[in-house]
Amino acid sequence: MAQPFVFRWGVISTGRIASCFVKDALVDPKTRDVHDVVHKITAVGSRSVAKADEFIAEFAGGDKSIKAYGSYTEVFADKNVDGVYIGTPHTFHYDNALEAIKAKKHVLCEKPVTCNGAELRSLLAAAKEHGVFFMEALWTRFQPLTKEFKKVAESGVLGDPLALQADLSGDFGINSLPKTHRILDPALGGGGLLDLGPYPLIWAIVALYEHPSNRGAKPSSISGTMLKTPLTGVDRSTSFTVTFSPTSPSDKNMLAAQAVLSTNINAQSYQTGVIIRYERGIITIPAPIFCPKSFTVQYYNGKGVVEREETRRFEYTGSGWHFQADEVARCVRDGKAQSELWGHDKSLLEMDIFDEVRRQGDYKFPPGVERVV
Repeated sequence: MAQPFVFRWGVISTGRIASCFVKDALVDPKTRDVHDVVHKITAVGSRSVAKADEFIAEFAGGDKSIKAYGSYTEVFADKNVDGVYIGTPHTFHYDNALEAIKAKKHVLCEKPVTCNGAELRSLLAAAKEHGVFFMEALWTRFQPLTKEFKKVAESGVLGDPLALQADLSGDFGINSLPKTHRILDPALGGGGLLDLGPYPLIWAIVALYEHPSNRGAKPSSISGTMLKTPLTGVDRSTSFTVTFSPTSPSDKNMLAAQAVLSTNINAQSYQTGVIIRYERGIITIPAPIFCPKSFTVQYYNGKGVVEREETRRFEYTGSGWHFQADEVARCVRDGKAQSELWGHDKSLLEMDIFDEVRRQGDYKFPPGVERVV
């Protein structure tokens, strides 16, 4: 048997999300039946060497072979780093990712990948120029549940999707938070849309945009509304609708479906986080929708009555972050510039939708937050 491909990671930031990624990357791949790739953390960058050392001690077993750096630039310059995981706040993603790309490092960048579509287009152009792989870290797309969901949803047994509802919310206790907290601070891209919105939206992209009947068509319309908090002016509650519909009579066999999506930062999510109605059935996905462990399929008889129901469950060692790391390693090994599962087109669609919802909600970031406009 061939030796597994070893991918050497540099980690940018030492926050909670970075710790989740590192802990999962270090889980033995064989526990998830992966034998062709393996991950090694070789460098961690923070604001100080001491913080990087603390992170390595707590989340990487104190591995002395991992270099602790007091800057991100040193991680990008490390010859023992193949690619970087960027876990900084999203208002820093553009600068961090661009520096990594210019250092010819492959990039896995946390969601939302940038603050707007223009920033993402700039990064993609830079990645192409410097010949590196680039992907947004929308980990949900790579989990076994999502792959199995697509098999069922696209098998034809349910027919075409018709309507989708999805929500991700959280009660952050905003009245007690400092206004500099990431969820409240407009200088950090605060509010529900960018922080939480990628998760309801990913289910619309997976279930509708990726569906074979859609034939890769972009949404025919996007509408959104925001309720802002007077605390700082960021969006407290956001609802947005993404519609796919034929644009001419000759497209009558194309998908006609609508997704109604929502986020709140002062209310908890509800248990059934995603509901997708099909011509001949329904699929429900329970919370948390960013890493669900089951989905239920109800199959209708010819009269719209449920004739049978099945629930599919998924368990694995780790918390679900390692599947995206496997995808990066395989793509780099195979010389790919992007993932086929979560390609650049999907991140661009995501950011363009967010730009339009913010435009309709009149939510503007403070000057200088958007590095490219």
